[in-house]
Amino acid sequence: MQSDPSYNQPPPVPRRPARRKRSPSASGSASPDFVEALARGLSVLRCFSPGIRSLGNIEIAEQTGLARSTVSRIVYTLLTLGYLRYDVETGRYSPGYAVLELGFGCLSHLEVRNVAKPLMEDLATDTGAAVALGVFDGRGMMYVEAVHGSSALYLRLPVGHRLGMGSTMGRCYLASLSADERATVLDSVEETEKLQALLETACADYAESGCCFGIGDWEQGINAVAASFRSITGEGVFVISCGGPASLLPEERLREDVGPRLAEMASRLSIPAG
Repeated sequence: MQSDPSYNQPPPVPRRPARRKRSPSASGSASPDFVEALARGLSVLRCFSPGIRSLGNIEIAEQTGLARSTVSRIVYTLLTLGYLRYDVETGRYSPGYAVLELGFGCLSHLEVRNVAKPLMEDLATDTGAAVALGVFDGRGMMYVEAVHGSSALYLRLPVGHRLGMGSTMGRCYLASLSADERATVLDSVEETEKLQALLETACADYAESGCCFGIGDWEQGINAVAASFRSITGEGVFVISCGGPASLLPEERLREDVGPRLAEMASRLSIPAG
């Protein structure tokens, strides 16, 4: 009689259940999963915001609140990995080319840019104004796309530019949140009495029209309108804005024409309700 070929085989090893992916803890930086050393390194990189060409160790320490010895070690690591460059003549640091890989990698995979850009181009052409798409990056509103309807615009803000939460785009993002979500965001950013006052009007405008308006209160002579949406691409909440000189975008035009059109664009880009 032939023996069963499986007779002396070892029993199958039971499969372990797949581990669930970790989600961000509600406790934030107090979570045991939070890597403090990584956070410090990123805080150094964030010092190099648009408009800042170079920094020294002392300036980085002042901006981050880190000890100079800690800054020196972090800067050495970032320099070694190509995320910072060093100028031997000035003794100062500037962003390295490795940072571009991170930024362009994020932008190239951001589907909402491709979906929104044709609509943005139409609005920019029709108004002659600047139309921008932004997202909250933890400190402010970051441009991820921008279209300029006229070469005559003196305020031409590029992709990567960051605006404060007191901007029309920032106020619109805050107004679109629930009261608890808004309070959480305000706890994490620099808040001013002026922002609180502007928020009351922003929330009222948003509730009435789905838009927020900035009439010369962000930069004198510049008017803007913004609308937020939760992207149909599933990439989160974005804000689209249209702004320009008051001579090009007077308040009446913003409220009666551009605002409603922007709200309609946001609706087309939004995940359907329900």
